[in-house]
Amino acid sequence: MSTEAGPQLVHPTPAETAMLVGQGLADDALITLFGRCRVEYDGRATSTLGPGDRHVMLKPDGAALVHTDEGQQPVNWQPPGCEHTVAVESETVVVESERSTPAESLRITFEAVVHAAAFDVTDASELSLTGTESDLRERILDDPDLVEPAFTPLATERSTPAGAVDIYGEDDDGRTVVVELKRRRVGPDAVGQLSRYVGALERDLHDDTEVRGILVAPSVTDRARELLAEKGLEFVSLEPPGE
Repeated sequence: MSTEAGPQLVHPTPAETAMLVGQGLADDALITLFGRCRVEYDGRATSTLGPGDRHVMLKPDGAALVHTDEGQQPVNWQPPGCEHTVAVESETVVVESERSTPAESLRITFEAVVHAAAFDVTDASELSLTGTESDLRERILDDPDLVEPAFTPLATERSTPAGAVDIYGEDDDGRTVVVELKRRRVGPDAVGQLSRYVGALERDLHDDTEVRGILVAPSVTDRARELLAEKGLEFVSLEPPGE
């Protein structure tokens, strides 16, 4: 077994917590904190979560997760690639997770820490997947009407200044259609990605060209559904084969 137990502290002082977290970050460890904290997010939107008992996980890949006692999804999170820092401010422990593109920050302020730990985690196993995004793409190419009646795929991985579009096609009225595929339930990030593709194609194509954006996934979060409506984008619920 490759996992090694690192330092663990029960009811540590702010200084002890900051030292453990700082050393864990330097060692690329997986860090967990449980205690009473408040959470502030600033980026695509702004949110504040008042004081409460929560579990925080900082991963070596830069991801950050904040969990409460309900649900399987974190209430706040940052994706891989973020930079984590820790500091002691006025007898509180402040953990921040930031990324620059897009500019986002997650600030977690612990009034009290009940448990803190760091683990040396190595997982070299490859996840065996069924029902990949590639499978979902092939399913649509075999039956384009799954997106909508008379949808015609014209290209896959079509290059744009914002990245490669999963499926590029046109609808029954000849309008350009951008299809973004996701194999799992998705949130606002997927909507932002689709919106960037649509915007890039609108700039590249003729001024009078109408570009539709369709997100295809098994399901979306409530916030993602709101953003789709705000941005004039569409959603089709579809799962990859084998799910």
